Amino acid sequence: MDPIDRKQFLVRSFQVIAGTLIAAPVLARERDQSSSTNPFPTMPTTAHPPTATALTFAQVPLPYGHEALEPSIDKMTMEIHYTKHHAAYVKNVQEAIAAESITAASENEFFANVSKYSAKARNNGGGAWNHNMFWQVMKPGSTAPTGKVADAINAAFGSLDAFKEKFADAGMKRFGSGWAWLVAQDGKLAIGSTPNQDNPLMDVSELKGTPLLCLDVWEHAYYLKYQNKRNEYVANWWNVVNWDEVARRMA
Repeated sequence: MDPIDRKQFLVRSFQVIAGTLIAAPVLARERDQSSSTNPFPTMPTTAHPPTATALTFAQVPLPYGHEALEPSIDKMTMEIHYTKHHAAYVKNVQEAIAAESITAASENEFFANVSKYSAKARNNGGGAWNHNMFWQVMKPGSTAPTGKVADAINAAFGSLDAFKEKFADAGMKRFGSGWAWLVAQDGKLAIGSTPNQDNPLMDVSELKGTPLLCLDVWEHAYYLKYQNKRNEYVANWWNVVNWDEVARRMA
């Protein structure tokens, strides 16, 4: 490159750089002015706030095999009860939650406001929750309660036999379908029953308290083995009560 060409090249390069430096703030001012006058300015992209997650009822895994509670509860009854009846309650309550846009954050909140929901939500929500508890308060080979459970039962009812008699009576006198319950009420134990799939956590329930033990006295829980002999079902059920789970719920 000869000296004249090199000089012209440097001059022109300087002009381009200077023009760029001058144009940048001008363009920035024009963008600012455009934003102040444009009623629909381009906004920076931001993430949408998270939406509330709908409450989900789910079946607990059965803690034992379908045959594990025999002879007190037969294999076929357990299999049908868990895979058909309980599964249907879970499916139906999830449908109700979606259809009614129920936004309860927990099962307890759901039951505390269940009077605001449909019969489908109430009945199937209760059925889903009650059965989850029912499976957990049973196990193969029950023994007598000990420790704090035994002490609490003796203090409240006088003896284990007296407690069993009163609890069985609640199950036997529940007309039609329902549940018998042992609950904690203000530090004391109480026994009662609820109709259909209601439970003591529901705002519509006459029996209130923290559930510690429950017995399903719907006919589908015992009819294949015991037919109409609910009393035999209740008497044999004591052989599979999981008192360790009762103790855990008392903690």
